Amino acid sequence: MPQSDVPDRGGPLAEDEAEDLLRCICFKTGPPRTVGVELEWFVHDLHLPRLPVPADRLRTAFGALRTVPLASALTIEPGGQLELSSPPAASLMECVTTVSADLTAVRTALAAQGLTLTGAGTDPWLPPRDRLLRRPRYDAMETYLDRTGPAGRAMMRDSASVQVCLDAGHEEPGPLGFARRWRLAHLLGPVLVAAFANSPVLHGRPSGLRSTRQGLWADLDPVRATAPDTRREPRAAWAAHVLDTPVMCVRGGDGDGPWAVPEALTLRQWLRHGRPRPATRQDLDYHITTLFPPVRPRGHLELRMIDAQPGEDGWIVPLAVTAALFDDPVAAEAAYRVVEPLAAASADAPPRDALWRGAARDGLAAPALHEAAVALFALALDALPRRGASTAVRDAVAAFHERHVLRGRCPADDQPIPVTTSGAPWKDIRT
Repeated sequence: MPQSDVPDRGGPLAEDEAEDLLRCICFKTGPPRTVGVELEWFVHDLHLPRLPVPADRLRTAFGALRTVPLASALTIEPGGQLELSSPPAASLMECVTTVSADLTAVRTALAAQGLTLTGAGTDPWLPPRDRLLRRPRYDAMETYLDRTGPAGRAMMRDSASVQVCLDAGHEEPGPLGFARRWRLAHLLGPVLVAAFANSPVLHGRPSGLRSTRQGLWADLDPVRATAPDTRREPRAAWAAHVLDTPVMCVRGGDGDGPWAVPEALTLRQWLRHGRPRPATRQDLDYHITTLFPPVRPRGHLELRMIDAQPGEDGWIVPLAVTAALFDDPVAAEAAYRVVEPLAAASADAPPRDALWRGAARDGLAAPALHEAAVALFALALDALPRRGASTAVRDAVAAFHERHVLRGRCPADDQPIPVTTSGAPWKDIRT
């Protein structure tokens, strides 16, 4: 989310300036050296998790968390989900160690308030949550997303993820080059969705999907939640995608006033005609944060397709597997060969195409995704010792491989599915 609700006082931004900026800032190349993770969690009552936590109680608990010393950034999502964003780490193990310590501190502080963290892609118990955060940008976001149906509100209030952050890669070609890593991220995406699907329930009702969270993203918006054309050169494709995506909102003149929510105004159109006011560099920066593709280039690559995982340490497995497949040159080259045949011509961009939708619906019950996951986990297990992973991390990945991947299962298959009186899913997001 943006750093400020208040517009900057910089001059108008021209279309060609915006395109140049996008080409420069979104893929910062160099040797892949750092890794990070962003973890979202639901906050439930420690003893009665199926009962909603009153907003005042959440605010009090989150206020107390502000006094806890953490290396990670702590933020609150609109529905009261808690997010920890690690600092860039020099290695996988540095990232795991830092975030594990921060989570221990957060859990201890929350337990003193009678609260606990729950890892799931969608809330497994509660009905639709009220929006905890009442700010102009969230009011505008909700107004915009409501135009395309209920998925936007559910995404804002009732979903949680594990987001893996990796360096863009070398400027030069090769398995660690940024163009190859960009392509690999999109090819690997549906396998990660399927392997780590952990959201078969929404608002206490079965959805018909293993990853309801991913279904929400696919149903969110026909442009802003989709990938750019991955067949094009990455910088050109991303710049065009940003410029041609409709503007979600135009920030108001102060931090408290309402924000405009235009109809079908792309950033390119706004830059060209300067209405309702000239767009600035800060408007461009904010617009980028309102795009939700499965892979978002923010200098580094942000992989956004993984459901929040069960257990205190379940998040470590997708982080370790993804980092190993990207940052180990041998594993990266082999992983690309595994997933490249999965690519198929489609009129729909990820995550709205058939492969991604099948991953959300079927998890690893889909034969092609199961076969790919088995091969990819084997590559990751082989690479993790070379990446300096501890025995505990390697054992966690091996246990997940044995319990889920080899058996064609995902965490969603371990969740009890509630029986509803109607037997109907919340919404058929599959069509």
